[in-house]
Amino acid sequence: MTKPKIAIIFTGGTISMKSSKKSGGAVPAFKGRDILKLLPVINKNFKIEVHDFGQYPGPHITPDMMLKISSIAQKYLAKADIKGVIVTHGTDTLEETAYFLDLIIQSPKPVVVVGAMKDCTELGWDGPANLMGAARTAVSPDARNKGVLVFLNNTINSAGEVTKTSTDSFETFRSPDLGPLGWVDQDRVLFYRQPMYREHYPVRRIEPRVDLFKMATGMDSRLVKYSVDSGARGLVIEGMGRGNIPPEVVPGIEYAIGKKIPVILCSRCIGGRVLGTYAYPGGGAQLIKKGVILGGHLPGQKARIKLMILLGKGMSLGLVKRSFEGQEYACSC
Repeated sequence: MTKPKIAIIFTGGTISMKSSKKSGGAVPAFKGRDILKLLPVINKNFKIEVHDFGQYPGPHITPDMMLKISSIAQKYLAKADIKGVIVTHGTDTLEETAYFLDLIIQSPKPVVVVGAMKDCTELGWDGPANLMGAARTAVSPDARNKGVLVFLNNTINSAGEVTKTSTDSFETFRSPDLGPLGWVDQDRVLFYRQPMYREHYPVRRIEPRVDLFKMATGMDSRLVKYSVDSGARGLVIEGMGRGNIPPEVVPGIEYAIGKKIPVILCSRCIGGRVLGTYAYPGGGAQLIKKGVILGGHLPGQKARIKLMILLGKGMSLGLVKRSFEGQEYACSC
């Protein structure tokens, strides 16, 4: 029986780390082939093309690096003999890279982003099981046409829906509003639904000058105005609840909108979408009247990734608004 062929792009993360007494904690230690030598079961079941992108912790990954990873992945996906692509990644920014890839890559073949919560020197190192599960998912016919997937702890989530919910739990990656797409149960890949949100924006460049602000009690406009004056091309505001902000921040929002800078409103809550429910000063309804764009169900970090891509395409303010608000806010009456 011919072994299926996959490509693995190793970018680093905890899956490639080990604890170091000299450094006082976990640090990058392994390249891709070093990891595969520790996991003979993967080599036994799959033909693997390895691309060592680097040994980066999650916080070291940048949007420009995401763009390069997407280009590498697309070259592998174009090969007829490659069934799917895996990207290893640090979990701190894994959802951002996965969502970035999901917005840019258009291929029926699976792309699976995988990480680990424990390094190889800790009890319960989850790297081997996660990488094996990701490989099984990448070659599964049922994983085709589902966009970029995130795999950890036997669970398959959609890149557009998943977020990291815990600092250290194996079950950290969850889709709060909709739940997982499926699971890997030993040697079987089981899907129970389709991704709900899929978009595609092929780009060759992005606009990295997009700033993100999380609202909290008593905040004012100082940081928002400074962001605009220092060259921001877009803003993402994580409001409270349905998408509300302290009234003292409103002048900063008006300042940005007056300079034709798109302002995307999200919620700092882990689930639910923003909506113009409240009309008091700083409430979502007032902000909509002033020209704020609703970010739907997206958390701030993902809305920022999407805005970078849309601005990189040179979209007008109107098209940016349509992209964020289109289907989710279409009238159904």
